[in-house]
Amino acid sequence: MKQKDDVAIKVEHMTKSFKLYYDKATTLKEKLVFWNKKKSESRIVLEDINLEIGKGETVALIGTNGSGKSTLLKLMTKIIYPTEGKIITNGKLTSLLELGAGFHPDFTGRENIYFNASIFGLTAAEIDARVQDIIEFSELGEFIDSPVRTYSSGMYMRLAFSVAINVDAEILLIDEILAVGDQHFQDKCFEKLEQLKNSDKTIVIVSHSLDAVKQLCARGIWIYNGKVRMDGSIDQVIDEYLKICG
Repeated sequence: MKQKDDVAIKVEHMTKSFKLYYDKATTLKEKLVFWNKKKSESRIVLEDINLEIGKGETVALIGTNGSGKSTLLKLMTKIIYPTEGKIITNGKLTSLLELGAGFHPDFTGRENIYFNASIFGLTAAEIDARVQDIIEFSELGEFIDSPVRTYSSGMYMRLAFSVAINVDAEILLIDEILAVGDQHFQDKCFEKLEQLKNSDKTIVIVSHSLDAVKQLCARGIWIYNGKVRMDGSIDQVIDEYLKICG
């Protein structure tokens, strides 16, 4: 077990369930007759998850669609919270989860840099010092002063990634966002992630691109039907994953 100061993310007996409602009354008669009979069920998405991710580790969460890996990443970000158990993060955290999340469509790219970076905890003076680096990395050129509602999905991704990697966070969480955009910018993003990995940042990434995570990550965690099926070296985890799901 790692020492407390060496742990970036700790997940202890964490379970997450969602309540689903169905057979909702649609007519006045149904609402009067069945007013106290709302049907619902609780669906467990993740069950009794226990993990420790050390500072400086680069970890891939892999699994099929619906396995719970993206939900686990959102829980680490504290967008949503566990039903049971707890998640502890140690260090400044930034995330790239949903494309353009946190952007205001009517603000320009430049205005959204200030808006988004402030959410990540930077002061106006700190953003002033980094805004040119963010713009240059994004390669948006003159579009930086256009409303982001006019951006393509690739342009959204460029801006979101450029902001996230320039806030000096110690923990970076990424969910499949690198699948968007042209090959040139994807390559540029991976080069930057390699630099961050070598600078002792903690990176947790969800991706269906097994070749990409093999290149970037040393450790893999396979989430299967809401549980940790395997946790180990990325090569071993991917080999076992492909035997079942390949």
